[in-house]
Amino acid sequence: MDSIFDAVNFRIKMGGADVAIAIAQDHATGEVLMVAFMNKEAFEKTVESGTMHYYSTSRRKIWHKGEESGHVQKVKEIRIDCDGDAILFKVEQNSAACHEGYYSCFFRKLDKGEWKFVGDRVFKPEDVY
Repeated sequence: MDSIFDAVNFRIKMGGADVAIAIAQDHATGEVLMVAFMNKEAFEKTVESGTMHYYSTSRRKIWHKGEESGHVQKVKEIRIDCDGDAILFKVEQNSAACHEGYYSCFFRKLDKGEWKFVGDRVFKPEDVY
């Protein structure tokens, strides 16, 4: 099983760790939900558990998506890019991916020089965190 882990290139240096970019995408709609970082241990935990784990570059630790909110991401498919330094996870999202309460972290769109909200809040952050 080492070969699947060796194919990922954790070459980005951030937050005291060697990481790769982790992209979470809704497996049913294709909507990009969030982008974060993942070290080798977080990737291994994700593969073993079937739920998303990331590496927090600010807190310098691994976190299980949904550990506080309950909004877990169940992995449906995993792909890597040609360089092996970006990993695409097609996931089933429980509730919302964004800590600000939106389904996707990409809830703002540049429109005529202004950022417009294009997503609806799914939950109030103060009720969850």
